[in-house]
Amino acid sequence: MKKLLFLSFLLFCFGLTIQAQKASKIKVEYADHFDINQTEIPDAALLRGNVRVSHDGVVFTCNKAYYFQEENYIKAFGDVQMVQGDTLFLNSKYAEYSGEVKKAYATGNVIMRSPESTLVTDTINFDRNVQEAFYNSHATITNRDNTLKSKSGRYYVTQKKFQFLTAVTITNPKYVIKSNHLDYYTNSGHSYLFGPSTITSKENYIYTEKGFYDTKKNVSYFKKKSYIKYKDRLIEGDSLFYDRNREYASATNNVKITDTINKGLVKGHYAEIYRDLKTQKDSMMITKRAVAITLVEKDSMYIHGKKMLITGKPGERIVRAFNNVRFFKTDMSGKCDSIHSDQKTGLTKMIKNPILWNFENQMTGDIMHLIGNNETEKLDSLKVLNNAFIISKDTLSTGYNQVKGQNLYGKFIENKLKEVDVVKNTEVIYFMRNDEKELIGINKSTSGRLNMILEGNAIETLTNFNQIEGEIYPEVELPENARKLRGFIWRGDERIKTKDDIFPPEENELDANIQAKKKAASAEENKPLEPSKETLDYDKNNPKPMVK
Repeated sequence: MKKLLFLSFLLFCFGLTIQAQKASKIKVEYADHFDINQTEIPDAALLRGNVRVSHDGVVFTCNKAYYFQEENYIKAFGDVQMVQGDTLFLNSKYAEYSGEVKKAYATGNVIMRSPESTLVTDTINFDRNVQEAFYNSHATITNRDNTLKSKSGRYYVTQKKFQFLTAVTITNPKYVIKSNHLDYYTNSGHSYLFGPSTITSKENYIYTEKGFYDTKKNVSYFKKKSYIKYKDRLIEGDSLFYDRNREYASATNNVKITDTINKGLVKGHYAEIYRDLKTQKDSMMITKRAVAITLVEKDSMYIHGKKMLITGKPGERIVRAFNNVRFFKTDMSGKCDSIHSDQKTGLTKMIKNPILWNFENQMTGDIMHLIGNNETEKLDSLKVLNNAFIISKDTLSTGYNQVKGQNLYGKFIENKLKEVDVVKNTEVIYFMRNDEKELIGINKSTSGRLNMILEGNAIETLTNFNQIEGEIYPEVELPENARKLRGFIWRGDERIKTKDDIFPPEENELDANIQAKKKAASAEENKPLEPSKETLDYDKNNPKPMVK
């Protein structure tokens, strides 16, 4: 008996479930004429003139309709409009709607409107169960800021989002976005791009394969194979941020900035770039293993500083590097606390504790200037002011050739130091050898001025002028403690011998960590960006003003 009662209860509940799931009927609210003609339209009612029907919160109006009551289905003709609350308005020449599955189909001059945008296409489908509309015919979507065109797409009513998986173009007065995979939120104007995508404007050209663009605020960020290209500069990095209104960009990790006019390249792991479109002046800051690379007649000069600033117009750039500056070129290297280089004048100042190596020659002084020739793009001359000191190892002994004076003036030929003048209170210790490299003696002298002609690593001629004193000593007659001038410091162990030596150990460690993290995260590169909290909560955080 208990089993029978339990079975009856289950059957009763099952019946209730069937009734609850049964679709409600389409309701005819009004029509000027209501006809039934089984011959012409079997099993359907013909509604004509100011037709109005409704179903579960959606209202249809049209000029004529066929209503299939048994199938809970309607076909609408002429000036068809479907209205769903205040979220969706769909107009067309013809439409069909099933009350059983809550799906609509519209064709012929279709116009779908929401509070934020208007879509115009030929044919569209709308699934009310999931609140999604989709089309496979060319469509144009417009709102206050942008015009979108695509071959196919899908609209998510609840999220207020368009999704395009084939060619789509967003046209804004300031730029044009093109992509094959783009999610566009109509309320916020947020665009999420995936796959090869471009943003073209008068100022620049942007490429990315994963990125975000806020079409209202004109701010964006890009995450994969991205770059920003200007007329004179190309900016690349693992992650890029760009603010079009301020013409400001920042780049993070594996940053590379190419100066296409001046053949220069800057690298690092963080950079900021400002551009002034009126004056054509711009500025750039780069740090975290920063290096500036300049081509000097088929050779490259590498300059590193913990922080680097580059400012000015193209052709008039000023480069400044700070804190433990090091540089390297095949035949020259050096270091100092900071560097100031003026492209227009060709003057590079090595500031505080400068040291320069040219071949095997070590040069130091209080102030050091390198002067370039802008026409030939080669080094022209060198100035070392106050406490100038040149040291080089003697090739066949443990001794050192030394020249000391107040100031030093050098002349470069084909980027190689060829001639040197040392003036005021000059002192010399020089190991003199014959053509067979045999030691003749050690020249120890003083004078008012000294001139040297160099050939690679060797001193070809050495000439003293004015107030000359000194002599040439046999090696055995000049003791070791007399073979070094006052202030002598040999710093050969500090010499920068390769372009990799310009980076301190802590910055090399930073670079290794960044590369390891990039490799570990490479699997995530093939996934689109998830919508941010700002996108999802846009309506909540930006409520529309109440209308009285």
